[in-house]
Amino acid sequence: MKALEEKILKDGQVRPGHILKVDSFLNHQMDIGFINEIGKEFKRLFADKPINKILTVEASGIGIACITAQYFNAPVVFAKKAQSLNLDGSLYTAKVQSYTHNRVYDVILSKKFLGPDDHVLIIDDFLANGCAVTGLLEIIEAAGATLEGVGIVIEKGFQNGGKDLRAQGVDLKSLAIIRSMTDTTIEFEEQDD
Repeated sequence: MKALEEKILKDGQVRPGHILKVDSFLNHQMDIGFINEIGKEFKRLFADKPINKILTVEASGIGIACITAQYFNAPVVFAKKAQSLNLDGSLYTAKVQSYTHNRVYDVILSKKFLGPDDHVLIIDDFLANGCAVTGLLEIIEAAGATLEGVGIVIEKGFQNGGKDLRAQGVDLKSLAIIRSMTDTTIEFEEQDD
């Protein structure tokens, strides 16, 4: 998505440790008009799939998933990173290591919101090593649901997450794939539309 690449170059900031800050438009302050275009693009990319549930992980993927979900006329469910008093009943759980926070979370999802009749599209803001997606895949498998695809806004192509997921046969579509990143430059992979 050329407009996304341009926005990353204009507004993104590279931090040490291959951290890309896009908090001015994607995951702290959200440019809703722009994220609406991201949602439309995910709909275009997965239009042939019988998606009836959008799944993400707390917290940065929630806004993107919600805007995307309107184009599929599907609800959003998200795996929480902490147990809360209002979670009741049986739960799916998976361990997820956050690249950005350098921490392992037990993510949880109530079993009443995901089951064998669900055709799931995973949506998230970033893909680095693929740990969040792998955790969500474990939850989908435990639920007996069907994975229809994974939509990622920004993939760090120089890390192994995307390559590993594609090697497993996952239908992964990333709107921008960063080939390399230094303190002063960001280079993108060429993609077919």
